[in-house]
Amino acid sequence: MALIVAPSLVEPVARGLLGSVSANEGPTLEQRRLLQAFVSHLWARPELAVDRLEPLGPVELVSWLGDPQDRQTFHQLQVTLEFCRHPQTPEQLHLGEAYAGALGVTSAARRVAKDLMDQGIQQAAADVARTFNRFLPLRAEPTLAGEPASATEPELDLARRIQGFSELPEGSFGRGLMHYYESFGIPIPGLEPCALNHLYVAHDSTHVIAGIAVTDAGEIALSAFQLAMQDNPINQSALLASLITHEAGFVSANPTIEPTRASLDTPLAAQVLAQEMARGSRCSGDFSLVDHVALAPVPLDEVRRRFNVEAPVHPDDGHHFLW
Repeated sequence: MALIVAPSLVEPVARGLLGSVSANEGPTLEQRRLLQAFVSHLWARPELAVDRLEPLGPVELVSWLGDPQDRQTFHQLQVTLEFCRHPQTPEQLHLGEAYAGALGVTSAARRVAKDLMDQGIQQAAADVARTFNRFLPLRAEPTLAGEPASATEPELDLARRIQGFSELPEGSFGRGLMHYYESFGIPIPGLEPCALNHLYVAHDSTHVIAGIAVTDAGEIALSAFQLAMQDNPINQSALLASLITHEAGFVSANPTIEPTRASLDTPLAAQVLAQEMARGSRCSGDFSLVDHVALAPVPLDEVRRRFNVEAPVHPDDGHHFLW
């Protein structure tokens, strides 16, 4: 149930989040829209209008959030909102520091934001790269974690193993993974030299089981889904990489992808992010780092049942597939 707060805390947390983005002339339209999506779709309180709330300062917020997990939840959502200000401002970054300091929490995302504030984009980008590379081995497909991925040579045995999934029965998870590569024009890991091939096997498999499409907003939503399944440093690093690459846009955490900016700046993208957080929080376990190769022959519907992966609210919205 990561990212879910008790009903009695929804309003004070929302007020605190509003305060955390009330820099400069106040929260931007994108920040207000995303916060409202959290309230309406993550915490199921659509009657609570963000525009009518009074911001809660960091000292006042501390008195409401005594539980460390509630503070961590606030922090993860606050950082997400913080990276949704365009252009970024020193006032917003200082405000983020004030809330994190009052709550006694920190994260890799907070360190990147502090570097951005204190030392500029180049240092923040270097911090992103360090975090990405630190967690890269931990995000690899488990059966490949002990094997080095080559940036100069293809891994044809790995590619052939995945290509063999096309012989599995229709409706199996393995056939779903092949459909993913065909639908989105993504090379099968191993066919091309890439140091990230072992990460891609796990990442692509997570896309299939969650049924989240490869769009900029979908990539952020998938990482948020993972964090909602289990709030740990590995999944926090995944969300940071997505936010930096597809929302903040000042650098790509993944060197094979060009950075984009403001991917959450539409009503649909904000809604999808919050709904995927809610959907991830209801899963019975984190399937992002299970043995996906072993699951290949299993029907995709059965894999989803094992982990209580519910269907999305709007499966035909362009950010989902295989539903």
